Parts: sequence; structure tokens; C-alpha cells
Amino acid sequence: MPTSVAASSKGFGTVKEPQQKQTRESRKDEKKDQRPLAEIKEELLDLLPRMTGQEEEFRQVERLVNALEEKYMPAQTLGFLNLAMAGEWQLLFSTNLAGGGNPARFRLRELFQRIETNNLEGTITNQVLWDLAEEDDNVFDATGTFSVVCSYSINQGARMVVDLNDHVLKPARGSKIPQDVQGLVARLHRAMPKEMFDPQDHAMDTTYLDADLRITRMTGPRLEGVRDIFIRRGGLEIDPTSNKANDEKE
Repeated sequence: MPTSVAASSKGFGTVKEPQQKQTRESRKDEKKDQRPLAEIKEELLDLLPRMTGQEEEFRQVERLVNALEEKYMPAQTLGFLNLAMAGEWQLLFSTNLAGGGNPARFRLRELFQRIETNNLEGTITNQVLWDLAEEDDNVFDATGTFSVVCSYSINQGARMVVDLNDHVLKPARGSKIPQDVQGLVARLHRAMPKEMFDPQDHAMDTTYLDADLRITRMTGPRLEGVRDIFIRRGGLEIDPTSNKANDEKE
């Protein structure tokens, strides 16, 4: 399943407006969403794959995420937290994505995060599947994986302090070997959210977690407030062509 990643330079986890400048509408948005948690989650998962970059879409994501976090009851034991976090999570949304250049020459087919837990420590591996066309015919004849291997430790609550260990570029079996490896890494750096490429000196807070949805918030000097939304890899089918709101009206 291809990765559906949305981003905005106006990420809701970054800069807050001064209190005196908040509009009447923004104050109204702060009211608690009284709907059941499952209904809010369903609306979020319906919206994310269909986003077209409109400001109102990002504001709606912000409202829905805030509502989920407000209703979230964190795991009461480390064992339950580790059980829920462990596994592979596909990135569905990031507030910090720049773009990877010409899609006819380079593309990411999937971006996911693998978490391996071990009591208060563990390993986080951010991995992408990439394709590259080095010739002018735009034929993707080089393909492989790129992994960002990190270790983490939990120091309070569900906060994971992350240390970057290695970047691993691995062509697929039978793939052409890229001529410009440094250029490929530069493309990956531009295409991947910065918190996935280099989370060094940062911590990751889990602000919502259930069996198939996970929301995180970065804390640190460069990426403070960046939000990522993951779905359990292979656990949900996302249809980017669906529009439940319009279907219900019809």
C-alpha cells in the first residue's frame, strides 16, 4: 500500500498564536468534541488520505487530533505500553515534510516505523522503499530500502528519548546500483520528514495509541511540536477516493 503523507508549513504542533490574537472561531474550536472516540477516529482516517493541501483540511486534522488526545487514556503499565507500541507502523501524516523533487525520477513507495521493545529501552527503525531513475528515459531501474536505525529509552511516562545509531542504504536484489549514492541520500533527506531522517537530540511522546492508530509529538531543539500519525502496517485499508461526508449527503 503506497504511503499517503500530508504536510503543512503551518503544522499545528509548532507555533501557537498569542492568546489575545485568537479569533472567535479558534476559541470555538477549542470546545471539547462530545462525540464518541471511535467516531472521531473514523473521521480522521477518512480525511487524511484525501487531503489536497487546503488550510481548512489541516485545521480539521488539528481539531480531530486534539479531540483524540483529550479522550485518550494512557496505558497504566509499561507492559501494556510496550505491547501496544511494538510492531510496524506506516506513516500516514506528518506536519514536517518538504517534498522529494521530480517524481518521474525518484519516488518513495512506503515509509514505516518498526518498534522493538525491551522493558524501558528498545529500537526504532524508520524505513522507506525507494525507486530511482538515473537515465533520461525515466525508467525506475534502481530500487531498494533506506533505514534510519535508532535506539530509545523511556525516562518518564511514555516519552521515548531517541539516539540515532546509523543510516543504512540497501539496493534490492537484482537492482541497478545507483551511480550517485550521495545524491540518492540527498534526495531521501529532502523527501523524508526530518524527524524520521534525523531524530537525534529529540524525544518522542505518544499522545494517542490504540490497536491500529498511533499519534506522536516530537520534543527537542529543531523539531519541537512536530506531529506524526501512523496506522498499523497492514492493519487497515485506506481508500483515498472515499468521501463519506459527501456520500451521506447524497
